[in-house]
Amino acid sequence: MAVIDVTEQDFQQQVIDKSHEVPVVVDFWAEWCGPCRALGPVLEKEVGEREGQMVLAKLDTDANQRLAAQFGIQSIPAVKAFKDGKVVDEFVGALPPARVQQFLDGLLPSEADGLVEAGDEESLKRAIELEPGRADAKVKLAILQRKQGDLDGALATLANAEGDFMADGLAARIRLEREGDPKTLDAFKALDGGDPQQAVDLLIEAIANANGSKDDLRKVVVGILDAFGVDHPFARDARRRLAGALY
Repeated sequence: MAVIDVTEQDFQQQVIDKSHEVPVVVDFWAEWCGPCRALGPVLEKEVGEREGQMVLAKLDTDANQRLAAQFGIQSIPAVKAFKDGKVVDEFVGALPPARVQQFLDGLLPSEADGLVEAGDEESLKRAIELEPGRADAKVKLAILQRKQGDLDGALATLANAEGDFMADGLAARIRLEREGDPKTLDAFKALDGGDPQQAVDLLIEAIANANGSKDDLRKVVVGILDAFGVDHPFARDARRRLAGALY
């Protein structure tokens, strides 16, 4: 069903959990609310036309006041879109149908998203054509190019993704691999073997004897640590050690 009624009792299952599978659009409404009665049918029609791609969950704020308060509902109709358990977009008031369509379409994967997910070389190049700022597509394409031995092509692909930690780290790795320092190569072997912590330790150790490669070593370490997240204990300690080794 593309449209369901939810309450405090099943909100976690029907909205939060379900949003890990497809976007869930929650319509906070009440029977007495005139604009709610205007917006409701528009939402139901548009979500219905996208059945299988998203779900509309209708929540009566009068009957579920604690939940409405939890999400800061002060005026209705209020619409919140959930993905992966979190609110990713929202609006308040009875928008016209064209704006509702735009809102809902913004929750669905773009053509480039699908191409990046496909992950083959042709698809990734097309994704970059459609969205030149897609760093994730550039990283995936550069990984394929590196595996094929096209190191110059990989570096060219990554050149326009500067500022993305993964892209910067991969470009730095390619340059370091060309230099062939044994300790650095051991670090990459550990990384490819599924031990990023050992890889980070070896790369930080290598900084002490690096001449013109310190910044590339830093970029690789930062790229690896980015995957751990800012609050991971190892990442926090490694960032401290990295700063000590550099400065």
